[in-house]
Amino acid sequence: MRTALERRARLLGPHMTTFYDTPVHVARGEGVWLWDTDGRKYLDCYNNVPHVGHCNPRVVEAIATQAAQLNTHTRYVHDLILDYGEALTSKFDHDLESLLMVCSGSEANDVALRMAQAMTGNTGIIGTDDTYHGNTSAVSQLNSSKTPVGGYLPHVRQVPAPDNMAPLGGDRTKQAEAFAQDVEQAVAKLQASGHGISALILCPYFANEGFPTLERGFLDRAIGAVRNAGGLIIADEVQPGFGRIGSHWWGHERLGFAPDIVTLGKPMGNGHPVAAVVTRHDILTCFQEAFRYFNTFGGNPVSAAAAMAVFQVIEDDNLVGNAADVGEYTLNLLRQVQSHRDVIADVRGAGLFMGVELWRDGAPATALCARMVNEMRERGVLLHSVGRHDNTLKLRPPCVFSRENADQLADVMDQALSVVT
Repeated sequence: MRTALERRARLLGPHMTTFYDTPVHVARGEGVWLWDTDGRKYLDCYNNVPHVGHCNPRVVEAIATQAAQLNTHTRYVHDLILDYGEALTSKFDHDLESLLMVCSGSEANDVALRMAQAMTGNTGIIGTDDTYHGNTSAVSQLNSSKTPVGGYLPHVRQVPAPDNMAPLGGDRTKQAEAFAQDVEQAVAKLQASGHGISALILCPYFANEGFPTLERGFLDRAIGAVRNAGGLIIADEVQPGFGRIGSHWWGHERLGFAPDIVTLGKPMGNGHPVAAVVTRHDILTCFQEAFRYFNTFGGNPVSAAAAMAVFQVIEDDNLVGNAADVGEYTLNLLRQVQSHRDVIADVRGAGLFMGVELWRDGAPATALCARMVNEMRERGVLLHSVGRHDNTLKLRPPCVFSRENADQLADVMDQALSVVT
């Protein structure tokens, strides 16, 4: 392990994330399980990239079969990208009927921002102050963890994110109104500065913000303010999409709004680098007329085969229903743990996307949360932290997660809390 870490630091940089005090040196995966190079088995409760399970055999077969037949870029006509596009857009219940395939969520969000600028003629962008949308130069302006070199550009505005424990407006019943007021102020400032408003971009589950519990219609007033000023709405579905939240295929459906552009990534290819931007035909056409854009690998036959296999597994194995059933079961188990653990301030989530927020002595328990992440890892369960104060345990397992897996998670969490508290 030491040799591997030294090589990693030299080749990939000294700040490459490893998650745990003792990093996991992975060797193979299957379903919800990972094994390290010593043969130790871990329950993966964090990794949403293998959406239909690590090394899902149907996805592996689809990739191998297509790679042995044809792989090239999309300047040639091939049917798989069309078949997949039709299947994917059928899952949207409004007028999002066109797509552009890329290789990562970062690329998808970068393209989405340019689509909004092309369509509106404006440059102003609004996001939240505790978010993440990727790594390109454009979307890094929206990220809150590190200020870009030279500071944030003047066409970007960040508004305070909603929160369960410290709600905007001082009360959860006032939070939607407070959020909307902040968006309205940001719109006014962008208009006054001459940038105008091109888009409000957000994850409809507010995943990196700690996924607060929000009622349907929470965003209605904020969205109205953006649209009244001529802007578009971008829903970053990279984390909540493809049925993870159980009740719906998409996070925006759960909150009850229709975005103009949807971005997709990570789980779309179960680890294969494929992502997409789904939008209206007029928006895609406007973008293509304004920008000379081509993506060599986006939508290639192997990527399309991987994405189609994931789509079919979700449908055939009813993984949306599994997320709803097992998610509710898991939340109930975690609330039983909460009932006798006074450091657990809140248990929340939807489907197989859950959080356990830790507080101690009236304050976010950031250090305690970090100890929990490492103690769980030592006990064979992998998870991580999220939120403004990194005091919420983030649970986001592959969607083949079972009730038996949930039992193990809850038991190990209870045991780990006994040790760290």
